Amino acid sequence: MAAYAIGSLTLLNADWVPEYSAHMPTLAQKHGGKPLAKAAPVIIEGTPSVPETQIIIEFPSMEHAHAWYNDPAHAPLKKLRQGGAEFSMVLVNGL
Repeated sequence: MAAYAIGSLTLLNADWVPEYSAHMPTLAQKHGGKPLAKAAPVIIEGTPSVPETQIIIEFPSMEHAHAWYNDPAHAPLKKLRQGGAEFSMVLVNGL
């Protein structure tokens, strides 16, 4: 069953973005990740706290998603992201 990593990001500074962007797509692909969306969200109901960018990556399974997140190569990228953005992420199983 597919799993989806859904990230919410608000930039604090963009210094980290070039290095991060040079490595993250390859790392996600290594674990079967396929980017589905990366855009500013549009509110259609309610009053949620809205990040600048919402990211959705599809993985073949929850195991693949966890392997991507826990990959040692992800550690320095997490540090870059955490130092330059407000970020949160959830994993959800597909139907």
